[in-house]
Amino acid sequence: MPTILVTGGSGFIGRHFCWEAERLGWSLIVLSRSVEKARKVLPSSAEIISRLDEISSDINIDTIVNLAGEPLADKRWNESRKKQFFVSRSSFTDQLYEFFRHRTEAPMRLISGSAIGYYGPGSAPVDESNSAVDGFSHKLCASWEDSALQFKNLGTRVCLVRTGIVLGEQGALAKMLPPFRMGLGGPIGNGEQVMSWIHIKDMVRVLNHCIQSEKLSGPINATAPNSSINREFTATLAKVLGRPALLPMPSFMVRLLFGEMGEELLLQGQEVIPAKLLQSKFEFKYPNLTEALQDLLK
Repeated sequence: MPTILVTGGSGFIGRHFCWEAERLGWSLIVLSRSVEKARKVLPSSAEIISRLDEISSDINIDTIVNLAGEPLADKRWNESRKKQFFVSRSSFTDQLYEFFRHRTEAPMRLISGSAIGYYGPGSAPVDESNSAVDGFSHKLCASWEDSALQFKNLGTRVCLVRTGIVLGEQGALAKMLPPFRMGLGGPIGNGEQVMSWIHIKDMVRVLNHCIQSEKLSGPINATAPNSSINREFTATLAKVLGRPALLPMPSFMVRLLFGEMGEELLLQGQEVIPAKLLQSKFEFKYPNLTEALQDLLK
């Protein structure tokens, strides 16, 4: 039975992954800043720790699923929060590397979080072979990935999972639902920015695919093969809910309310192609937006 260390296990993606790992019979160790919170939302079979040194030296960790990181979209960005984004991602992953560098057995694989913000905004489709447009999101993701790549020095296979907008009961979709259910939703800005999304069930399946596919390594785009521009996304969401979507949020209002966070996360977009997943024969359960939203909102 493989033993998996999950960081960020009580977060949105982490919780779903941990329940699937339990279903598959894997042995789980979850590192969490809030042990009590983690115990409430995670399988009872998971061993929950608050410090890496609680891992016994005689336990061999086969796989690390590194999902830790301060949420980006909770509040406006300021210099203090932006620093915390780096600390909770890059600095934490550095600590993870230092811990395992001094252990007898290195993990066989590291599945480490990243985001499609790595690529920055753009109008042309990109896949894992493309370079990036510089900006805060790119700098954050690049630093996080560089920290994870240190594990290659230990002979560990490293997958950098560049995640798109994850649709589920938390995250972006959950924040959109209240106004849309009241008929107050609509496009953001000009509505032309591309939203590269993925269903939470497919997101978990991508993580498992990365664990089990020994030939996969490096950057891997976790996005559905059919992205949507914001105007199409909001129209589809409204249709599934049986509500109108006639009230757009102008760009100036987004900037006023959300500042730099709104500019980078709401007004900018990028069509991100999951080339490596498709090449490795990964099959999306929800490749199309209508079916994904119908499943989530039924």
